[in-house]
Amino acid sequence: MASSFSLTMGTGNSFGRVFRISTWGESHGGGVGVNLDGCPPRLHLTREEIQVDLDRRRPGQSRITTPRNEADAVEIVSGLTPDGITLGTPIAMLVRNKDQRSTDYLDNDMKVAYRPSHADATYDAKYGVRAIAGGGRSSARETIGRVAAGAVARKILKMYNGIEILAYVSKVQDVKAENVDHDTFTMDDVDSNIVRCPDAASAEKMLERIDSIRKKGNSIGGVVTCVARNVPAGLGAPVFDKLEADLAKACMSIPAAKGFESGDGFEGTLLTGKDHNDEFYIDPETGATRTKTNRSGGIQGGISNGENIVVHVAFKPTSTIGQAQETVTRDGKEVEL
Repeated sequence: MASSFSLTMGTGNSFGRVFRISTWGESHGGGVGVNLDGCPPRLHLTREEIQVDLDRRRPGQSRITTPRNEADAVEIVSGLTPDGITLGTPIAMLVRNKDQRSTDYLDNDMKVAYRPSHADATYDAKYGVRAIAGGGRSSARETIGRVAAGAVARKILKMYNGIEILAYVSKVQDVKAENVDHDTFTMDDVDSNIVRCPDAASAEKMLERIDSIRKKGNSIGGVVTCVARNVPAGLGAPVFDKLEADLAKACMSIPAAKGFESGDGFEGTLLTGKDHNDEFYIDPETGATRTKTNRSGGIQGGISNGENIVVHVAFKPTSTIGQAQETVTRDGKEVEL
C-alpha cells in the first residue's frame, strides 16, 4: 500500500465540545482509559456506577464474545474529592490490561503479515509503525474509555431531563428482532440473553445463526439500535451541527461500524412522502405537540422534536476469523495467514 501523505501527527482521539472525551491506550499495552473534561462540579459519582457499564461491556462473558479474560476494573485517578464529589476538573479513568498476550501476535506471521480487513496496512501507510499486538488503537478495547465516560454522561442526562438511553442488537445478518416496543423495553430485557436482544424468540434465532457460522471458524455482522427517551425538543443545530450528524460521527467512529441510519433511514426511501411524513397532533394530557409516528427518529431539520431518538448502527463481521486467508507482508511478499 503506497503512502500518499507524509504528515503523521497523532490526532483524532477526542470527541465533544462542552463535554469532551479523549481516549487513550493500546489493546496489549499497560492499560486503556479516558480523560473527561466538562463534567459539572458537585455531582456525586462513584467507581461502582462506572463499573456497572464496564461489566456489561467486559469480554469473555459468553461463547459469542472474545475469549480474552479481563476484569476491566476501573480506577478514577482525578477529578473527585475523597468522598466522591466531582470537582469540575478533568476526570481521568484507567483500566489496566491484565490478559495481554503479545506473543500470540509476535511469535508468528502476524508480526509481518497484514490481517485482512484489519487496520494493519492502513496504520503502516499513515504512521510507518504500528502496535502489532491486538491492533493497538484500532482494537475494540478502545471503547472502554467511551463506556466509562458514557456512564458519566448517562448520569448527567438522567438528572437533566430524565433522559434514558438504551441499545440492543436488532439484527444479526438477516435475522431481525421483532416485537420490540421502543417506549417500554428495559435494560433487563436486553440483558436477559447473551445476544443482547430484548425479543427472546428473535434472540434464539440470532444465536442459532451465530453458532452455525462460528463453528465454521467464520463470523457475521449485525445491527445495533439505540433509543434515547425523554429527550426534550430543541437539541441540535442546523446544517453542519445537526443532531444526527453528531450522532453519526460518534457511532461511526466505533470499531467495525460501517453504516448509520437515523429513524427509518434507508428503508424510508421505499415510501412516498405521504407515507413517510410524521403527522402532528396535540397530546391531550400534556398539551405538547407530538407526532403520530416516528419515522424521523425523533429528529427533524437536525433538531430533536421531543420524540424518542432512534438510530441504527451496522457492524461488519468480525475480521478475526479461524480460516486461512491470502494477504501480503510489510515487504510485499504474498503469503497465506
